[in-house]
Amino acid sequence: MTGSQRQLTLNLFIYPGGHHEAAWRYRASEPKRVLDIRYYQELAQKAEAAKFDAIFFADGPSLPENVRYSSRVRFEPVTWLTAIAAATSHIGLIGTASTTYNEPYNLARLFASLDHISNGRAGWNIVTTSDAGAAQNFGLPEHPPHGERYEKAREFLEVVTKLWDSWEDEALVADSESGIFADSEKVHAIDHVGRHYRVRGPLNVSRSPQGRPVYVQAGSSDDGRSFAAKFAEAIFTAHQTLASAQEFYADIKNRGAALGRHPAHIRVLPGISPFLGSTQAEADSLEEEINDLIQPAASLDQLKRMIGLDLSGFDLDGPFPRHLVDTGGPKGIASRFQLVLDIVDRENPTIRQLIKRLAGARGHRVVVGTPEHVANEIQTWFEHGAADGFNVMPPWLHGGFDAFVDEVVPILRKRGLFRHEYAGSTLRDHYGLTRPESGYAQARRKSA
Repeated sequence: MTGSQRQLTLNLFIYPGGHHEAAWRYRASEPKRVLDIRYYQELAQKAEAAKFDAIFFADGPSLPENVRYSSRVRFEPVTWLTAIAAATSHIGLIGTASTTYNEPYNLARLFASLDHISNGRAGWNIVTTSDAGAAQNFGLPEHPPHGERYEKAREFLEVVTKLWDSWEDEALVADSESGIFADSEKVHAIDHVGRHYRVRGPLNVSRSPQGRPVYVQAGSSDDGRSFAAKFAEAIFTAHQTLASAQEFYADIKNRGAALGRHPAHIRVLPGISPFLGSTQAEADSLEEEINDLIQPAASLDQLKRMIGLDLSGFDLDGPFPRHLVDTGGPKGIASRFQLVLDIVDRENPTIRQLIKRLAGARGHRVVVGTPEHVANEIQTWFEHGAADGFNVMPPWLHGGFDAFVDEVVPILRKRGLFRHEYAGSTLRDHYGLTRPESGYAQARRKSA
């Protein structure tokens, strides 16, 4: 392996209990620990010992309706990641926060604080929130339309970036002899006045170790792709086929290049959920065992949220009623909606077969087989223009992740595809990203 050889990015995507919707019922799971911070600290420490780039924690500002049958409770991400930061030293810390249901100043302060506390390991997964039920938790009569949410997100990101830049790197002096704590000429009010936000600034936290947290984005609709190409430094995405992943990868890189961005500075990271066994039959048996724990009512509710179609009164072993799907409705432009329809059109499943396909990782790719088979799939996508790395989504925790670290990672290392040691200490270091200069410092330098 040479020092210049392209390396995989690997994140551990943590979902309480695991990514299979029935994971909490699996005999090897620990569902009563989903609110035990030590449970997550242990996972993060395992991921760090394996030299993973980051851990990622998803979130939404509402409780899904199927909590009766599914593990849905979770910590607030920045609080959770701060506790993880105290138990680790290198691994990146990526949390989700919504531009629709947050204010820019508070969010900028939260993530700047996390970046300081972790010595430069913070990442922000930027979402506009797809769950319409969130609106009622924030006093809104209805959930804003898709296009409006992305328009607001663009301005939100502009404001947050200005706030993170509002302290130049040399602004914090802390010189006890002169009595100067901060160079006030290098601390800037942003005075933002826009359509959605009026924010004076500056931030009350000095510039963080990474300059700003890493920008991560997870939407794959056309609005999501445009947003990602302009802003995202890492993109989380879901694909079932190599061809679909290749199309997305090429499109994002081309859009970014057209905006003057270096394609290597946009990391495309599909999700992969591995069911591992020493033989193919053993892996198949494991998947079947966990699939048998599915509660159909919960699965149908998840399908309804994805495509807007209630199938609770249908025969599960009958054909999926493709003709009833409203492709012209508001869900029709969502990327996960199209992913489900692609599965239906490609595989012609029964309703039961479809909900089993989606139960494993909510539309992300499930790979079932030996460690060698899983490593082959990862390598194929990595080397054929489909991925810069992966969000590893264990079907259950901790065992599903332990198996991946113990059995797949050594194969990837042997092939020269994944690091043995960290080359740096920040998330930007792990992702091979440059540290951005403050916009105010750029303007000062250009005017000098």
